[in-house]
Amino acid sequence: MKTEIVINRERKKMSLASWVKKRLFCDLAIDLGTANTLVYVKGRGIVVNEPSIVVLNKNTGKVEAVGTKAKEMLGKTPSDIIAIRPMRDGVIADFEIAEKMLDFFIKKATNNRIFLLRPRIVIGIPTGITQVERRAVKDVALRAKASEVYLVQQPVSASIGADLPISEPTGNMIVDVGGGTTDIAVISMNGIVFNHSIRIAGNEMDEAIIQYLKKKYNLLVGERTAEQIKMEIGSAYPLDEPMTMEIKGRDLREGIPKTIVVDDQEIREALEEVVSSIINALRVALERTPPELAADIIDRGIILTGGGALLKNLDRRIREETKLPVFITEDPLATVALGAGKMLDDLDLLRKISLI
Repeated sequence: MKTEIVINRERKKMSLASWVKKRLFCDLAIDLGTANTLVYVKGRGIVVNEPSIVVLNKNTGKVEAVGTKAKEMLGKTPSDIIAIRPMRDGVIADFEIAEKMLDFFIKKATNNRIFLLRPRIVIGIPTGITQVERRAVKDVALRAKASEVYLVQQPVSASIGADLPISEPTGNMIVDVGGGTTDIAVISMNGIVFNHSIRIAGNEMDEAIIQYLKKKYNLLVGERTAEQIKMEIGSAYPLDEPMTMEIKGRDLREGIPKTIVVDDQEIREALEEVVSSIINALRVALERTPPELAADIIDRGIILTGGGALLKNLDRRIREETKLPVFITEDPLATVALGAGKMLDDLDLLRKISLI
């Protein structure tokens, strides 16, 4: 009987300690991307994965929708309701809207709970942004009620998310094709030995499809349709089986709705310039990599991540152009957020690799 009482007391103590811990703080890792924002909660994993879009009422300044709901409204709103992408090319383009968006996602990730201590937040950022742009990201997070903000370069975060041995004296090459930027980095000993970043990525692919259809078919389509085309039949290298897709848009000559059918070869032609730019940037990175680390890359290959890595046969095209092995991470869209989340468990490493 006494033993049972002691056990029950211990259980109550444990449950109380657990409750206090849950209410005390909630550390977060965020991949604040041009196309999508992902939020990782320590102990729970990725709980938010939504488009980086805010719908605003111009007359009242009120936020009408954020994330997935906002994306559904793209191109379908009246003149006084506008859809805004506060992130452009991996950096904050609209400070005020970015703050509102981040605040919304943090509240959603934490289920609107009130914590005794403000959270620590790790944010993945592109390698090519300036000190001023870094400060803007940090300020937005601090104003969204963070106690400490750590900025980590996305290739480093992605490498940790992909379980690469970045602490060892060996070369690891990672290519992160996001929405606004493509980051290419060679990482060794917890640091970036060489990096090359270009502001050409997924959004430019969508725009290339829009311009191609406008030029060839006089058909105007929106961002959502272009993205859907890219995801369904877009490719960087010939497919094993040809694909076609029915596309609906507005005829620019007659001004009426029109439907056409395009195939994967046409969309591949539309994407060629963007894909070539990414591969050329990769060539530059390989040419400037120190020879000892280049030998490691021959053995380990190139790791491909980010939403752009999902473009069909992009890995095959890179393999064909570089003659090196190419691997896509298990979950390309979430790799940066997962890596940032893992760093929450290793604060010593986080402080060592975070940017000021």
